[in-house]
Amino acid sequence: MATPLVLSVDLGTGGPKVALVDALGNIAASAVRSVQTRLLPDHGAEQDAEEIWRSVIDAANEVLDRARGSRSAVQAVTCTSQYFSLVCLDRTLRPAMNLIVWMDTRGGAQTRSLYDREAEVFQTWLEIHGMLPLPSGNDSLSHMLWVKEARPEVYDRTYKFVEPVDFLLARFTGSVTANLCSAFALLLTDNRQLDRPAYSPQLLALSGIDPAKLPDLVEINADLGTLAPQVARQLGLPDGVKVFSGTNDTQAVAVGTATFHGGAALNVGTTSQVVAHVEEKKTDIAAGIVSMPSPIRGRYVAMAENGLGGKTLDHFLRQIIFANDRLADHSQDDLFAGVDATVREVPPGARGLLYLPWLSGSGSPRGHHRARGGFLNMSLECGRAEMLRAVLEGVALNLRWLVEPMQAFVGRRFDGFAFSGGGAMSQQWGQTMADVMQVPVSPLADPRHVNNRATAFLAFVETGVLGLDDIGSMCRTGPTYEPRQELRDLYDRRFEQFVAAFENNLPIFEALNE
Repeated sequence: MATPLVLSVDLGTGGPKVALVDALGNIAASAVRSVQTRLLPDHGAEQDAEEIWRSVIDAANEVLDRARGSRSAVQAVTCTSQYFSLVCLDRTLRPAMNLIVWMDTRGGAQTRSLYDREAEVFQTWLEIHGMLPLPSGNDSLSHMLWVKEARPEVYDRTYKFVEPVDFLLARFTGSVTANLCSAFALLLTDNRQLDRPAYSPQLLALSGIDPAKLPDLVEINADLGTLAPQVARQLGLPDGVKVFSGTNDTQAVAVGTATFHGGAALNVGTTSQVVAHVEEKKTDIAAGIVSMPSPIRGRYVAMAENGLGGKTLDHFLRQIIFANDRLADHSQDDLFAGVDATVREVPPGARGLLYLPWLSGSGSPRGHHRARGGFLNMSLECGRAEMLRAVLEGVALNLRWLVEPMQAFVGRRFDGFAFSGGGAMSQQWGQTMADVMQVPVSPLADPRHVNNRATAFLAFVETGVLGLDDIGSMCRTGPTYEPRQELRDLYDRRFEQFVAAFENNLPIFEALNE
């Protein structure tokens, strides 16, 4: 009998990653596709949802073709995605407008008006949901409010507002659903009772969003039925392939790094996070840390979005080092090929150069949408290599800023971290994380597929192939990076100045970005 496989889709901001995963966590084949983000002059950010769907089907067919004989072994399809993004689906399950990406801030004014109209908004949202609508507009409720006011014709045509993961699942199954994990970013669910999924009548009344336009809620990890026949034909899959309800990507990381066993993880993808599990719903407003429902039933994931992570390195390489413009063509196919070798040539501390990674605003523990990035303290000794090391150190320092508040939030100290996401592919970034954090850091053996494995493991648990306790042993790590004690004082001083750079430059950021 063929080894059972799960077809797992991990939709990031940059595009989907599709993988075939077996019950041991082995990747039979995987493929990646890119999706364009369109930045609009009014602080909008959109993607073509149909382009995303075509990319998913194309990548899925590639991995099924490459893993010969795999089609008959596929038992289930699972999905995870970036979140705080919104798809407006019409009754034919097609987008009524472009997908609104999490970095879009056009709904900020509408969200701020909530606080102006209703005195109880703040406390009510904290008590029922756990997270506040963001004045910056970087959440899915803000996007819905903006659509309702600025695009009333789209609001009227919208059958259901869904997160990207539930858009994919709607197309896979033909029905529109969500669960307390995937619907978290809509900010309208009651997260106090995880065994009774429901939208909050109070929050719906305060928001003014029509509840009929929200997806039906199902249980976390629910069996949604089987693949729609037309999709099964597109993929060449047999009848009876199950589809399971999905998660957002932070929740997937929390499972794929086994933090529900009591550990903690660093994740550096497009954005960066410190991830852990907690037993109860709670919120730290000052540090911007909330608990959201976990795919592990009855548990919560401590969530704190730290701002851009791997995207800062991508931006530096793509826009500065390997740019193609009127000055010169330095373009290169593999942007990351020389990163580790180059960083290795520069001593820790980057010869005094400090990088501020807030290219699209800062996140936890000091969120501010007008903060921006840059290099500080550049001298004649600093060249491209120093700048590259400073980028890696800047992201690590930003994550260190979040560790102490996260430890207070979960009620325990972190004596080490798993390390996942594309950033964990870099040996130098892994060592830098250990040196900056001053605790051991253990990259996953295959960090790029952490989300694919996580959702596949959850599907195998639901089908009885795995037990929940088996997941921890499947989250394999590579060699651990030990902190170099001789660098403790250096990075303690650097961290102090990193925080000071934020505080002292904030008035400048506010003035320049008003």
